[in-house]
Amino acid sequence: MNKKMLIECDPHQIRIAILEQDRLAELFIERHHQLGVVGNIYQGRVNRVLPGMQAAFVDIGLDRDAFLYVSEVSDPLATFDQVEAREASSDEQPAPIEPDLDGERDDEQEEQEEQDDEPRERPSIDQLLKPGQELMVQVLKDALPNKGARVTTQITLPGRSLVLLPSVSHLGVSRRIEDEEERLRLRTMLEGLQPPGSGLIVRTAGEGSDREELESDLAYLQKLWQRIRRRSESVRAPTLIHRDLDVALRVVRDYLTIDYSVIWVDGEETYERLVDFVDQIKPSMLGRVKLFEQDSGLFERFAIDDEIEAALKTKAWLKSGGHIVIHPTEALIAIDVNTGRYVGRHNLEDTVLTTNLEAVQEIVRQIRLRNLGGIIVIDLIDMEEPEHRERVSQALADEMAKDRARNKVLSISEFGLVEITRKRSRPSLERLLTQPCPYCRGTGRIKSLATISLELRRQILRQRSRFQEREVLLRVHPDVARALQQENLPVLRELEQELNTDILLQSDPGLHHERFDILEV
Repeated sequence: MNKKMLIECDPHQIRIAILEQDRLAELFIERHHQLGVVGNIYQGRVNRVLPGMQAAFVDIGLDRDAFLYVSEVSDPLATFDQVEAREASSDEQPAPIEPDLDGERDDEQEEQEEQDDEPRERPSIDQLLKPGQELMVQVLKDALPNKGARVTTQITLPGRSLVLLPSVSHLGVSRRIEDEEERLRLRTMLEGLQPPGSGLIVRTAGEGSDREELESDLAYLQKLWQRIRRRSESVRAPTLIHRDLDVALRVVRDYLTIDYSVIWVDGEETYERLVDFVDQIKPSMLGRVKLFEQDSGLFERFAIDDEIEAALKTKAWLKSGGHIVIHPTEALIAIDVNTGRYVGRHNLEDTVLTTNLEAVQEIVRQIRLRNLGGIIVIDLIDMEEPEHRERVSQALADEMAKDRARNKVLSISEFGLVEITRKRSRPSLERLLTQPCPYCRGTGRIKSLATISLELRRQILRQRSRFQEREVLLRVHPDVARALQQENLPVLRELEQELNTDILLQSDPGLHHERFDILEV
């Protein structure tokens, strides 16, 4: 696949665009005054233990206490092999970018637990933690407006090819490495490299690596862990112990493969850092890192800002003329598919199939670009032919396989609905780039012109006694004024008759649609 990576830097933010076939597929934004904390390691102090929720609040020095579930507390009584290894950190979800761990297990872990005759019960949170206790934690998810960051005591340190699990004696290989012979070869090498009491997982980028490359990556990660341990022993909570790489280095570390034809960097300082970094982790790709030196901006050159603007709209157009409509809600995200202007060429069923096949490609692109997570329900256009449903279902599965985020796609229902679950730790693009509308307060809608006109009527009739046959001036938004002079003219005429006076209209574009003033003249 022909991919490009665009890295644009300015004094305020770093923006990274991933292009697939010259179309924007993923976007990362890190603002210097809003640096994320995912992947950072802190020395924290337990503030409260909540047995009823099997969780604890931990002070790590941020505005809100972090949230620690019992499943994320390393149990000293557990065997290392039963601790939940993080597939996300192995490569499906690079920890600094999209950890979305939430207790997910990798294939080898699931197989082992299925073979356990006597499943072990996890101790209660109050058996593991006490208020005032200090412990080392790593951030899994950034804080949200009403929630603190989510943390774990089960540290993962991702490198280029390996992930070191300092407290988990586990070996694993990324699921995305599908060749069984390669998986066996890598696992065999891991068995000879595994540090005592620690675990290792080969990331997708480690496919094809020789022993020397894995040893080099492991040596770097072990030195990093030693520095973190020493600092943890010398500081008091709450303290930041280790800050993860900035977004530019993280994305390059976690995404760079031979599929990328070029990495354009707009910013000389960042370019120099990336050159040094790529020279260490992937020297063979060094020639593909290029400094963008044109007068126009990098994102402007590739029209990325236009695509970002389009990704903030509810409607996304398909090449055929159809479109999809995306409606995020608190509980789920609903995506509707419509034929729009596309009328097809042969018959209705072929038109529906063509639209659905095109739609699933765009839907998955929008899911990745907007970083939509949770429960996603897609309302496809109904298909009568079972083989057509199968083709669309397979196309959707193939597209979702490109997504690095953990996801699960269910079968198409008889009503044409598809349910997808997708994990996400970063804020969605909408949350990152927008704020709630102060007028509609997040509903996305305001009162109709007819509703406003009738509300205005009620207000005037309540105050009829104060006018005493004087002329009345209504100061309203231009759209409301137009409605009162056209489709809602009967309302205006009725008011003039009831008050026995003339009503004057004054348009004020500075007024909100729903606001109006009633004045005596």
